[in-house]
Amino acid sequence: MAIEIKAPAFPESIADGEVAAWHKAEGEAVSRDELIVEIETDKVVLEVVAPADGVITKIHAREGDTVHSEQLLATLEQGRGTAPALQKTITNVATAAGTPRAPVESESTVELLGPAARQLVDKYKLDISAITGTGKNGRITKEDILTFMNARDASPTAAPATSQAVTATEEKTPVGLSSERVERRVPMTRMRARIAERLLNATQETAMLSTFNEVNMAPVMALRNKYKEQFEKTHKGTRLGFMGFFVKAACEALKRFPAVNASIDGNDIVYHGYQDIGVAVSTEGGLVVPVLRDADFMSLADIEAALKDLSLRARDNKLTIEDMTGGTFTVTNGGVYGSLLSTPILNPPQTGILGMHKVQDRPMAVDGAVVILPMMYLALTYDHRLIDGKTAVQFLVAIKDLIEDPARILLQL
Repeated sequence: MAIEIKAPAFPESIADGEVAAWHKAEGEAVSRDELIVEIETDKVVLEVVAPADGVITKIHAREGDTVHSEQLLATLEQGRGTAPALQKTITNVATAAGTPRAPVESESTVELLGPAARQLVDKYKLDISAITGTGKNGRITKEDILTFMNARDASPTAAPATSQAVTATEEKTPVGLSSERVERRVPMTRMRARIAERLLNATQETAMLSTFNEVNMAPVMALRNKYKEQFEKTHKGTRLGFMGFFVKAACEALKRFPAVNASIDGNDIVYHGYQDIGVAVSTEGGLVVPVLRDADFMSLADIEAALKDLSLRARDNKLTIEDMTGGTFTVTNGGVYGSLLSTPILNPPQTGILGMHKVQDRPMAVDGAVVILPMMYLALTYDHRLIDGKTAVQFLVAIKDLIEDPARILLQL
């Protein structure tokens, strides 16, 4: 029985998607729930799995094609696949006839390579044993092939001389200098292009302004050091980090200054009576912002556990569209990468984003004496069309006060 495999139903915020990679080819056997194809949208990469055991008889949308919600992708003939048996029969016939035949790839090689990666390997005669796969179960993806080729081309020994003239030129090249000027042009992924578009729109369509402050992290660090082992043991492996404190502080500050939690819709201001906090997460495909819904009702343990889960799913491309839909305010932590100070860009239609940075010991004046304290710069970027400078500064000071005295978070002071 023939089964139609269709693209997922996209929400209203996503118009279409692009076929990123086929993991199965026409005539190839598949098992139920096995990954067949990946669809890249503006926000996430969606995985389409086989609805039943069978053989892919026809692929209707090739890699790079734009597909819409519930569009036909492939046709599956239900039942156990016969492709491996057919290949074995062809091999036996060719061997018995004594006719030369092309070497057949081993089953392990077939499993490691997707169709897109296989095309590049065949085209450029690559040795897959030298390529490290970053896909699921060590699968070699198209990106792995391109990365390998880029590294190989950049190596001084990558391309041997093809003529005596080239050799003579290379002999005259001073030691330590390269005569090659390697360039590689690759198209943007759909997600990266969408990120670029949104960031550009944010700079052009909002009146962004940033205000800064610094916070003494010693009280939070002391609390964390005192209870981190007990916290992790009590909450089954969930670690106590800084992000939980800042999310809770942001929720409390947003209640005090509703304009920072609002958004602009045409000529209307939409005030949100809840705090859905987006947390920026960096992935290989680009920056994504999964959302902690009703973060004001979550405990520190709930926040840290949810952040761990979202980070792992972001790394494995397992985030859903619902995970990144909505959000009334965003927190981003460039400090994990060593950033000392930055001006984050708004995530429209939100009107505020908080930037955390690296904790660094600095000499500070305390009661007339110089004391070395672990300090962090905070940055609040806001939309000046809605939020006045006074409100923005008071909001940031409120977060500073809550972090420097964590008991205020619990007591809502």
